[in-house]
Amino acid sequence: MRPGPGGQVLNLDTLVRLRRGLHTPGAPRRLPVPEGMTAPMGCDAVAVPARLGPLVLPRLPRVGCVYADETHWWWIVPSDSDYALEWPAPARYATGAVVPDAPGLPGLIHRPDGTLPYTPPIPLYLALCRATGTTPTWSRPVSA
Repeated sequence: MRPGPGGQVLNLDTLVRLRRGLHTPGAPRRLPVPEGMTAPMGCDAVAVPARLGPLVLPRLPRVGCVYADETHWWWIVPSDSDYALEWPAPARYATGAVVPDAPGLPGLIHRPDGTLPYTPPIPLYLALCRATGTTPTWSRPVSA
């Protein structure tokens, strides 16, 4: 091993630590609320595979902000819309409307009239259950 700058010896552990430091994850990417809209109840998001988006959209009585990329469609819902709900697989619930592991933010494909960005969570939940063939949580048999 040769001394590094300033006479410091660089070993493999030091090099690995330095390399990891170069690739620290950045701040979480959040879906933005469009300008002119407010989110008084906070924002979470529900993501579904892109193939399901067109099946879910026409089943909703009101559609809030919807974002999409090549792999997913994201619906903005009020914070805590996962309370007492098991969102059906393959849907993913994203607290804080954080888009994990995405190279960039999805694009806005639907903006509602008005100032609220939300899709009502219960109709979205039911539409997703229907599209995925999942029985809603409250309709499942309860075992003792």
